Amino acid sequence: MKDLNISLLFDCYGECLSDKQREIFDYYYNEDFSLAEVAENLGITRQGVRDFVKRTEQQLLEYEAKLGLHAKTVQLKALCEKAKENPEELPKLFDLIDNF
Repeated sequence: MKDLNISLLFDCYGECLSDKQREIFDYYYNEDFSLAEVAENLGITRQGVRDFVKRTEQQLLEYEAKLGLHAKTVQLKALCEKAKENPEELPKLFDLIDNF
């Protein structure tokens, strides 16, 4: 089963990946191709595609563990929603944003 969180990490860190990683990831996650379909399109084995996908997933998780950009984006969006709902609390929210 494909993990939506991995797709979100790809949105954050996709440009850090190689062209080949992005291509395989795009087919598998974004175009929803099976491993066999990706393999057929690229002329490699199904196992090769699976290994590539697993390594790419691990790399994206490592980027997030080190940089935390996705988590910070989620937190920032939540703060923006709070600001919309309670504009009078905006000064407190700015203090929270300063702590990012």
